[in-house]
Amino acid sequence: MEGQPRPQYHLLIRDLPASERPRERLRDHGAAYLSNSELIAILLRTGTPAENVVDLASRLLSRFGGLEGLSRASFQELSSVHGIGEAKTAQLKAALELGRRLLATTGEDRVTIRSPRDVANLLAAEMGLLDQEHFRVLLLNTKNQVMGVREVYKGNVSSAVIRASEVFQEAVRSNCPAIILVHNHPSGDPTPSPEDAQTTRQLVEAGKILDIEVLDHVVIGRAASGGFVSLKERGVGFG
Repeated sequence: MEGQPRPQYHLLIRDLPASERPRERLRDHGAAYLSNSELIAILLRTGTPAENVVDLASRLLSRFGGLEGLSRASFQELSSVHGIGEAKTAQLKAALELGRRLLATTGEDRVTIRSPRDVANLLAAEMGLLDQEHFRVLLLNTKNQVMGVREVYKGNVSSAVIRASEVFQEAVRSNCPAIILVHNHPSGDPTPSPEDAQTTRQLVEAGKILDIEVLDHVVIGRAASGGFVSLKERGVGFG
């Protein structure tokens, strides 16, 4: 009826601008080019009246702590999230299980880190939504394939609280030859701070002693801006 508000409908992927549609980006650039939230958005297909499907996927990753936490979440935990429900939960669980089975048979399809952009694609959508600083470590094999992601610290990230023993513990245990450091700036500005530079220098030196190379330290800003900074590229804390 005239004068009454129109009902709100689920926001579909096709409602997004063409340059932001995950399916088109996958078709044109390949799946490796997409972030975790974009890949999950393709599975979910629809968002809610309050958020588009990519934002819904990002919220899901943030709530459960990334793909690893998502894979551990129960069917009931996932289906209770607003905008998910049982059908979407079943799709997510099926996709995650297929990925797990693939990794159980071959390591050739693991995510390969070739640039800081690859790190951002892997973690920025989730870490860019966090309201505290989180410090994580990407464990890499000799081919720079990601063997795992470990959270080392949550809070005010600085050289005073980040211990080398905690940063390198899993890399030593798993015999990983290289790692990448990653943390977020909840303020939204990924510009490295003097503390970030000091922490990086200390961990690079610790890695040399342990014969584990610190390939980079990536700082992630707010998800909405998509910003990130590579300390290695800026020559901060390295060299």
